[in-house]
Amino acid sequence: MGFHFQLFLFLAFIPAILAQEVTHAIIIVDGSRSIAVNDDNFICATLDWWPHDKCNYNQCPWGYSSVTNLDLSHPFLAKAIQAFRRLRLRIGGSLQDQVLYDVGTLKSPCHPFRKMRDGLFGFSKGCLHMKRWDELNHLFSTTGALVTFGLNALYGRHQMRTKVWVGAWDSSNARDFLNYTVSKGYQIDSWEFGNELSGSGVGASVHAEQYGKDLINLKNIIDDLYKNSHSKPSLLAPGGFFEQEWYEKLLQVSGPGIVNSLTHHIYNLGAGIDPHLVNKILDPNFLSKVSKTFIILKETIEKHGPWASAWVGESGGAYNSGGRNVSNTFVNSFWYLDQLGMASKYNTKVYCRQTLIGGNYGLLSKTTLAPNPDYYSALLWHRLMGKEVLAVDSDASPFLRSYAHCSKGRAGITLLLINLSNDTDFIISLQNSMNMNLHGRAQGLYRETPLMRGLKKTVSWVGRKASDAPLFREEYHLSPKDGYLRSHTMLLNGIPLELTNDGDIPRLDPVRVHVNSVVSISQLSIAFIVFPNFDASACA
Repeated sequence: MGFHFQLFLFLAFIPAILAQEVTHAIIIVDGSRSIAVNDDNFICATLDWWPHDKCNYNQCPWGYSSVTNLDLSHPFLAKAIQAFRRLRLRIGGSLQDQVLYDVGTLKSPCHPFRKMRDGLFGFSKGCLHMKRWDELNHLFSTTGALVTFGLNALYGRHQMRTKVWVGAWDSSNARDFLNYTVSKGYQIDSWEFGNELSGSGVGASVHAEQYGKDLINLKNIIDDLYKNSHSKPSLLAPGGFFEQEWYEKLLQVSGPGIVNSLTHHIYNLGAGIDPHLVNKILDPNFLSKVSKTFIILKETIEKHGPWASAWVGESGGAYNSGGRNVSNTFVNSFWYLDQLGMASKYNTKVYCRQTLIGGNYGLLSKTTLAPNPDYYSALLWHRLMGKEVLAVDSDASPFLRSYAHCSKGRAGITLLLINLSNDTDFIISLQNSMNMNLHGRAQGLYRETPLMRGLKKTVSWVGRKASDAPLFREEYHLSPKDGYLRSHTMLLNGIPLELTNDGDIPRLDPVRVHVNSVVSISQLSIAFIVFPNFDASACA
């Protein structure tokens, strides 16, 4: 696109720009060191066990999307996973601790889940047949997925009183299942023990001391069964909501080297039926509240279990299957991407989104398997944001959220901008703290307030790169179709993101912009901006 055409477009939009508020902001990125490091495969999505008759609020949003009944041969499914070239999948959910594995010495009958009034979460025990496990592993191997499987941690225990389960875990069924998995050569990246049994629990709870002892037992089983394998899966626990004292006790009882990663769940938006979901998503103060959980968990690990890392093992924003016509629309990406950015800052290695498919919060539509907006947000993050996290400082309003990482697989940095404001566009001066002693903070736009002068003076990067460095940056601007926040269609640089006629994931092409042109982000939009010549020694 020629300079004169760009200028024509800009001049054509000046009346619209002047009709709303335009604010200047300085963003300073510290490229000298990383403040946290994520896993190479930070993005993760879940597959759940809920049957089609799982309902909330008089709606039944799961369809045939569970581990046991999802159509694994649907071409869109494989293509959606393959687009990541290593998507991490976590198999688990509320019914996980009622799953029996139809293998080995299992003496109980192995039937599908069925509604049962006095059953955990209103369902009976369910069954995973090995034929289905074979089919799932065929999908995993052909798509290159990295798999975390959540094991039944209630097997052999009994309920003592409401929600409280006691007794040692019976490992026999899990051992037979793991043994079958090893014998077939199936590659499992990690085994997770239990789902939402920590602390006071959700449907059931187990005391931390017993949980810790059972983890040692499971670790010994993994060590034994994988002793002749080239690689040994990690052990994750407890897959529940973070309660500090319980997590501390778990680490103390299990001891060094047993648990590789502590997994916790986050549903900070509240109930899926909440009529104020959109307001919460667009409220920066509300979004920031969850940072307290990340901070305390990070401190807990540093003090009591430095051998372990932190994972968000499940997070869907709104619980009870998500918010109808919210969790599967454009507006949810404000929450999702902000939480990916926030989790990264606090050394979270992996972030698992509830769900890949199923409920109202699926990355894919449960009926067509076409991607919802958050799928593209996840894919862009996965392709652009490297694992080294950089410190960001800003003088902007809280409505402009900003996160920076080293770019993935290339030089420079990638900046994620999230504009939650419904009436303000931001013009941004990006500065490099490595060069602040040379240029000084006052070189920013504090004094350059008139719009046109700001457009002329804005500096998009500050570095010491050679003159043959790239002259362009890449921009990926995300907005909703027709400006409707609850649109099911996301626009990338104004172009709708839709499957091709062959059912392929569309190309996610950036616009290339001269490095010294203005950096801006429109109201209620999101942007990934790649700066290939940003001088960051942390990214060398």
